[in-house]
Amino acid sequence: MAASSAPPAAQNPLKTLRNASFPRPCRLRMVSPARSPPISALASSPSTAAASPLSADARHRDDVLRAARAALSNCLSETFLDRTVPELSSKARGKVRDIYEAEDHLVLVTTDRQSAFDRVLASIPFKGQVLNETSLWWFNKTQHITPNAVVSAPDSNVTIAKRCSVFPVEFVVRGFVTGSTDTSLWTVYNKGVRNYCGNVLPEGMVKNQRLPANILTPTTKAVDHDVPVSPDEIIQLGLMTENELDEVSSKALALFAYGQQVALENGLILVDTKYEFGKGADGTIMLIDEVGYAVHTPDSSRYWIANSYEKQFNAGCEPENVDKEFLRLWFKEHCNPYEDEVLPEAPEDLVCELAWRYIFLFETITNSNFQLPVTEEPIHDRISRNVSRALSSI
Repeated sequence: MAASSAPPAAQNPLKTLRNASFPRPCRLRMVSPARSPPISALASSPSTAAASPLSADARHRDDVLRAARAALSNCLSETFLDRTVPELSSKARGKVRDIYEAEDHLVLVTTDRQSAFDRVLASIPFKGQVLNETSLWWFNKTQHITPNAVVSAPDSNVTIAKRCSVFPVEFVVRGFVTGSTDTSLWTVYNKGVRNYCGNVLPEGMVKNQRLPANILTPTTKAVDHDVPVSPDEIIQLGLMTENELDEVSSKALALFAYGQQVALENGLILVDTKYEFGKGADGTIMLIDEVGYAVHTPDSSRYWIANSYEKQFNAGCEPENVDKEFLRLWFKEHCNPYEDEVLPEAPEDLVCELAWRYIFLFETITNSNFQLPVTEEPIHDRISRNVSRALSSI
């Protein structure tokens, strides 16, 4: 979406986070694969040579955990702006985002819903704000790679975007063989698949190993679950033209390589992610975000701690992660999240820990401070007021 005005940098200061402690769990069409920056480069990075990001700012972490626990009853799990803002209509409920139509624009509300395994697992305090502000930061930083649809951000949970025609394909980019879901690269590789979404995978790889080069593994936007698809199938099914696919593939790989570079400069590894693209009224292909995973956030991406990756990998242990993977693993250990009709309730400690990790990632990547909400005003009332004011000035 070509931005009519540059998206604002993520707003709201608190206290820059540098350290944290986490529990330790012992051929693509006409597009050259993008190589990720070497992890060894971290050794000479001035921003990470002095201390590990896990060296713990215990007071800040405790403050966030305490605030998250107090906010459990004020999470934004559902929105009804079509009832409170007259200019809005036609609500569409995504896994994380609620989308409202406002003539030539869309109002995208990022909720606190936590999605995995194609279903909502919990509501995480401050998550919607973190995702929205993280995504806005990345939209702003990646305009040299691709235009986007952001018009404004009238509220910490809201982005107003230009309406566009969405390609019915999610562009998943991967740099490592990992994951725990049915469509994750490690799951299919471990079952013996060696040609996945048009990518020939080498023999002898193990879980969490870096791929020789970053790859695209697109999925179609199915109603209930994502379906892996090859580039040839995308064209054969009429989902995109060959020229559109080539342009989007190139943009997706470039975005991922840039994201890996920024992450590594800040002591993190961007492992994999997913992107959405669409066409504006003038035919321009743009980076968009309507499903609600947001750009390079813990919802759309896996992140690992860089300076412990090789040690963990060589020991056969899971990497230290700063995303929702540990929540996925908890549910897989306690139920069948794909088949069980009723899932166990996520423990409060786990929910609050996830809130902390999302804030940690935001502050680490952006080198800025996250402002915890200081008012007890219901989030929905605040959003309704801010959106109504913004729409009156468009």
